[in-house]
Amino acid sequence: MQTTVPVPGSVRYSGLAIAFHWVLAVAIVVAFCVGFYMTGLSMSPTRLKLYNWHKWAGVVILALSAARLLWRLLKRPPALPDTIVAGMPRWQQVAHHATHGLLYLLFFAVPLVGWAYSSSAGFPIVLFGTVPLPDFVTPDKALAEVLKPIHRWLAYTLASLVVVHIAAALKHHFIDRDGLLARMVPGLR
Repeated sequence: MQTTVPVPGSVRYSGLAIAFHWVLAVAIVVAFCVGFYMTGLSMSPTRLKLYNWHKWAGVVILALSAARLLWRLLKRPPALPDTIVAGMPRWQQVAHHATHGLLYLLFFAVPLVGWAYSSSAGFPIVLFGTVPLPDFVTPDKALAEVLKPIHRWLAYTLASLVVVHIAAALKHHFIDRDGLLARMVPGLR
């Protein structure tokens, strides 16, 4: 039985990067689940409340994504250890970088398109019910009809990439046993 390779602290992400990762992961999963659930409800106070929560989550995800990207630019993430790179076929290395790039793109695209949709539909975002945010675009029902499915499909694309990301991390942990997952999981070495 192959054992997991220990990962030295120098190749682990910083504590703040790990916190950003997990807080955003939970926020994105919750926002997606609320979004999926609320669209199936008939018009009711519950549906309206969930739409507001979903919008608030989107704004928080957008702000956290900006902070995370800034942190990543200021403190470059640790490179993949040579032992992990050596065990990855070239297509996995390309997939690794492409998936991370697409995830970051979607961290911004999904909430920005959602905000634009909400604004164009004439429903302003009032963060936490107290802080009115400016409309991202002017009200335009035709634009809202275009943006609504774009927001939905971007969200589904993000959810799909999250599933691929999780599957790859679990593959590295349980099959390759190369210590990759330990770089981002608190307490895992």
